[in-house]
Amino acid sequence: MIKINPLDAHDRLNHFKKQDFSISECCQDMLNKRPFGKYPFYIWVHSRTDEDGFTKRLIWQPRLTKPLSQTNSMLFRAYPGTDTIKILWMIPPREMWNSYKKGQLTEDSIVSKSIQDFEYNRVFLDRTEEDDLSEEMIHAIYVELASEAKNKKMMEKLWIPKR
Repeated sequence: MIKINPLDAHDRLNHFKKQDFSISECCQDMLNKRPFGKYPFYIWVHSRTDEDGFTKRLIWQPRLTKPLSQTNSMLFRAYPGTDTIKILWMIPPREMWNSYKKGQLTEDSIVSKSIQDFEYNRVFLDRTEEDDLSEEMIHAIYVELASEAKNKKMMEKLWIPKR
C-alpha cells in the first residue's frame, strides 16, 4: 500500500490548477498574432523542465519549417485569415502512452493515432506538408522579418527622449 501525504497531494493539485489553459485558445491566440503575416505556419508545442528540475512549462513556438516528431510534443498547422488549425500530432511522454489506449478513461483517438504513427510510421509524421513553403520563400520571409525588427529597433532609439 502506498501512503500519500495529503499536504503534498494538495500542493500538486494547486500547481495543476494554476496551469489552466486551453489548447484551442492558445492556438487561436498564436493564429491571431500572425507571426509570419499571411503565410501558413506550424505551432510546435513542447515541454521543458525549469532549472529547479521539477517545474515543467509548455513552449508554444511558431515555425515556418516542420520539426521532426518527438515525444512530449504537439504540432499544429495554422492558416492566418481563417479559423483553421489542423492537428498534425499530439504525442505525450512515453510513460503516459498506455493511458490513451482504447478502453481507458483518457482514451483519445488523435493521441492514439499519433503514438501509433510515431512508433511504426514516423516517416508519415515527419513528411513535408503539401502546402509547405519553398526554402527560398522561407528565407525571404525571415530576411523581411529581420529587416523589420532592425528598423523597429532603430526607430525606438531615435524617439527615446533623453533625460
